[in-house]
Amino acid sequence: MRLLIAESSDHVITKARGTGGHDRMRDQGQPGGEVYDWFRRGIAMLAQGNAGAAVQLLSHAVEQEPHSRAIREALARAQFETRAYAAALENFRAVALADPSDDYAQFGWGLSAARLGDFEASAEHLALAVAMRPSSEPYRAALRQTRATLKARAGGFGTVGGDRRRHAGVPAVESPAAPHADPYADPRDDPQGDPPRDR
Repeated sequence: MRLLIAESSDHVITKARGTGGHDRMRDQGQPGGEVYDWFRRGIAMLAQGNAGAAVQLLSHAVEQEPHSRAIREALARAQFETRAYAAALENFRAVALADPSDDYAQFGWGLSAARLGDFEASAEHLALAVAMRPSSEPYRAALRQTRATLKARAGGFGTVGGDRRRHAGVPAVESPAAPHADPYADPRDDPQGDPPRDR
């Protein structure tokens, strides 16, 4: 399933008035249309698998509406898909700091941190997401994987391949955790959990 963001009153997405704004935006190297148009087109591109183009559009939208959590979340998802994990983390973090009860932002923050190799931070934010939405299996699975990686790094599972590998001069290789195969999948759409909330 893909995460779809519905419009609601808690988002700050404004529409420019008149046609002068359109010309001014094009003159400044921005795409044609209004912020709302960029947001909708960015979401559509993201759903079609064109995350790179979505990043471009949504970056312009965030510049114009920096306090919009909906736009920042969409940009973070696009950045995650393009493997710009540090940028994705910053945007998920901004959403989570603006609304600490946003479980999906905590989830995205945790996934991005894991991809960057910061499994301690990943475990912290994934645990928050699970605490807020314990019925979400994707949240719980991501947290289990991150905790397993931390345990393996601490020697909790012993050496991979035993002494034979070590004596043969083959270094133990840890594969990075892949907490979630589809960054667009919205755990809030879990049919066994609560229905997705409007954003």
